[in-house]
Amino acid sequence: MSAPLLSARGLKLAFGGVKAADGIDLDVMPGEFLAIIGPNGAGKTTFINMTTGYLKPQGGRIEFAGEPILGLSPRAIVRRGIGRSFQLPQLFTEHTVIENAALALAAHAGIWSPFVPLLRPGYRAAAERLLDRFGIAHLTETRADALNEGARKLADIAMAVALEPRLLLMDEPTSGVAATEKMQVVETLVRVLRAEGVTAVFVEHDMEVVARFADRVAVWSQGRIAALGPPEQVLNDPAVLRDVIGIAGHA
Repeated sequence: MSAPLLSARGLKLAFGGVKAADGIDLDVMPGEFLAIIGPNGAGKTTFINMTTGYLKPQGGRIEFAGEPILGLSPRAIVRRGIGRSFQLPQLFTEHTVIENAALALAAHAGIWSPFVPLLRPGYRAAAERLLDRFGIAHLTETRADALNEGARKLADIAMAVALEPRLLLMDEPTSGVAATEKMQVVETLVRVLRAEGVTAVFVEHDMEVVARFADRVAVWSQGRIAALGPPEQVLNDPAVLRDVIGIAGHA
């Protein structure tokens, strides 16, 4: 059996009397798509924030590819190969989609200079290829603030993929996306990430998305993992149905 790509052990973090992480143990295996579900306030986003360096746990450890990453800055963690997308897309709204993609590619190359034209032919071609993989090449010249929520999510995650992560953590990738677009958006994300060999962890509230796309599901409850396993097992657990999905029996 292969070693975990990400391994968390004994993570603890409290805000006042609220335990956001109360002994979290979790392994993420290479190539898998792991969904994190649970009620609001259960600690799901806190786990992502600890893994990506935005919060420091009060106890425990996190290793990525066998190396400890606790104490590293978010930028250093990105350089190690962990990407992240937020619930609200982090786009430069006054710029076009292709300009956003070019900025991400330049950042990955370590270029942060106003004197370097980002849309010179090489960067433009790379940005166009990136957007084409996500099915949004037709939106290259559209300003980010004019995109619908589905396209905005795809553009945001395209920027994260431009940094060539080995692991991508996504906080509610379907939040705000119209019901008619949701499955198409996730299908695109899964297709691109699997083609790129990117392991993914995603927080999600839509159980249809979880059932269809997750390899495993972790259920968060009061800072703990209450259940972990394949979706067909976890999503039919009576306690999960009652406490997370909000129904008293099988659908």
